[in-house]
Amino acid sequence: MPRTILATSALPYANGPIHLGHLVEYIQTDIWTRFQRLRGHETYYVCAEDTHGTPIMLKARSEGISPEQLIQRIEVEHRRDFSDFHIAFDNYHSTHSEENRYFSETIYQRLLEKGHIEKRTITQAFDPVENMFLPDRFIRGTCPKCGAADQNGDSCESCGATYSPTDIKDPVSVISGASPVEKESEHFFVRLSDFEEMLKNWTGSGRLQPEVRNKLNEWFDTGLQDWDISRDAPYFGFEIPDAPGKYFYVWLDAPIGYMASFKNLCQKKGLDFDTFWSTDSEVELYHFVGKDILYFHTLFWPAMLQGGNFRTPTAVFTHGFLTINGQKMSKSRGTFITARDYLEHLDPDYLRYYFAAKLNNRVEDLDFHLDDFVTRVNSDLIGKIVNIASRCAGFINKRFKGQLSASVVNPELFDQFTAAHNTICDAYENREFSRAVREIMAWADSANQYINQAQPWVVAKEKDKEDELQAICSLGLNLFRILMIWLAPIVPGLAARSAEFLQCPIGTGTPLVSVSQPLISHQIGPFKRLMDRIEPSKAAAIMENLKVTDTTQDGENAPGHLSDEPIADQISISDFGKIDLRVALVKNAETVEGADKLIKLTLDLGEEIREVFAGIKNAYDPEQLIGRKVVMVANLAPRKMRFGVSNGMVLAASGKNDIGGVFVLSPDDGAEPGMPVR
Repeated sequence: MPRTILATSALPYANGPIHLGHLVEYIQTDIWTRFQRLRGHETYYVCAEDTHGTPIMLKARSEGISPEQLIQRIEVEHRRDFSDFHIAFDNYHSTHSEENRYFSETIYQRLLEKGHIEKRTITQAFDPVENMFLPDRFIRGTCPKCGAADQNGDSCESCGATYSPTDIKDPVSVISGASPVEKESEHFFVRLSDFEEMLKNWTGSGRLQPEVRNKLNEWFDTGLQDWDISRDAPYFGFEIPDAPGKYFYVWLDAPIGYMASFKNLCQKKGLDFDTFWSTDSEVELYHFVGKDILYFHTLFWPAMLQGGNFRTPTAVFTHGFLTINGQKMSKSRGTFITARDYLEHLDPDYLRYYFAAKLNNRVEDLDFHLDDFVTRVNSDLIGKIVNIASRCAGFINKRFKGQLSASVVNPELFDQFTAAHNTICDAYENREFSRAVREIMAWADSANQYINQAQPWVVAKEKDKEDELQAICSLGLNLFRILMIWLAPIVPGLAARSAEFLQCPIGTGTPLVSVSQPLISHQIGPFKRLMDRIEPSKAAAIMENLKVTDTTQDGENAPGHLSDEPIADQISISDFGKIDLRVALVKNAETVEGADKLIKLTLDLGEEIREVFAGIKNAYDPEQLIGRKVVMVANLAPRKMRFGVSNGMVLAASGKNDIGGVFVLSPDDGAEPGMPVR
């Protein structure tokens, strides 16, 4: 049954180039939406430039241009990179648009009318030289917890502590170098807790991957915090109605950019916006995002939509980060390979295929390993796929004037291929692209095995076997066509060249069901080289111009910006000595009523008893922990939580970005409660 689908990718921030980390998401979404179109579903893929915020304003100032000039220039560069990587947006717009202003003000007014917004006076750091309030990431100073110097205004890379920018010691503004002063300002807050029940139901209804749901439980357990949606002038963005000098925080209008871009498409195509975004819409709405922006897309965004009388997403699909040769990409260090650096040396389909071969529907990081990249692309795309066409096309063109045979010589083999179609389609549908690739390459092996056994180069030497030669090579090309139809969402450039050679649609205009219809008595075109092998020297060239750029955005990761947690800067032994690690015996462990992830631990430190809340319920049955010895941070300041006071921290290892398994650390046998851990 035909479906109607609207898909989005997170918006790239308009202050820097597209890099390979960004492309993981755009390629993933593009493959999926191309597949849906080939299945015959009405599918739209929209995106936009994310253009507002303090970094945009400051970068434009540093270049001596207006923010509008900056975002216009960056948009041209982004559009070019996306186009060259075959990212087939149905519409690409900007958050600095009248459509985005309209929906931002509409949602704000509806939240206000329903009592979900309150005004509150807060104290913030203020730069007396620049005469502006400072976002958290524009303050550096000494960590109030561990004393590490040159740390961010809201978190410490050395000890991992988070804190208020007003608590940091010896603060300085990264803009002017001046010491900030504290100044009061009235801000607008969305009471996210008003939507807690709705959000628990929404996040628990199969719309998210299990590991994402587990992460959200932790945030529910600690309580949903009110969300500050305003910023003070000077600021590049939309001014809040009836609030002079106050602007919408960029993270309010950024996801609204999905709606604005689609509204812009509706105006171009004559589509009905309400059919897609009304509360009773039956259209499927999907967001593809990185795991660093979960909070915004799975809590803030559904709450905004609900409060604004719009539909909520059908699902949010979350992916992991990209590493390069095993090294983490880092927002703080900003090192990455740009899309343009890659394109100056290599075919975009190489990268699309390599990412697809590694992508699945789980929240897992993937690594771009240069040697593996070269080997896999050359082996699979050149050695297996293109090789089939090159082995058969010459005979058909030279001996039969490009005419394929009038029948399928081995219908059993052809039927085996077409019978695999649904399995491959299921893998695509479920975003298990790596599984689809494995299946396709297994069938490519079967096609090459058939040609090896049929030996057309031997048959060609016998003049009385012309019909057999034509039949063998015709079947080979028909199998190649099926493989390319399956691969078309992944490698559209190769698919287009293959379609021109075979003189039949592949990847556009013809639905996937056409795999069951062989080309009979069909005229093909002259064979041209479809794809070259990757030369190792060209692959190495993309590593030569590693870029560094600022990817911070007003104290938060920019939408779509992929980051990870690199190993922190080195500390001295005296810094480490400030952390008091002790062996503790779990005297009691119990679940916490109303908390999905917390376990309340009663810990014996030898001379005192502590109560600690640990987010490990998904990994441990409380009864299994009783009597176990653990390692805890004994001198951590008490933390007040909704369910009580947590007086310390139990050490545990977790999956990347806290998504995945949790493993409590334990000392060896013989350790006694209260003993220090050295």
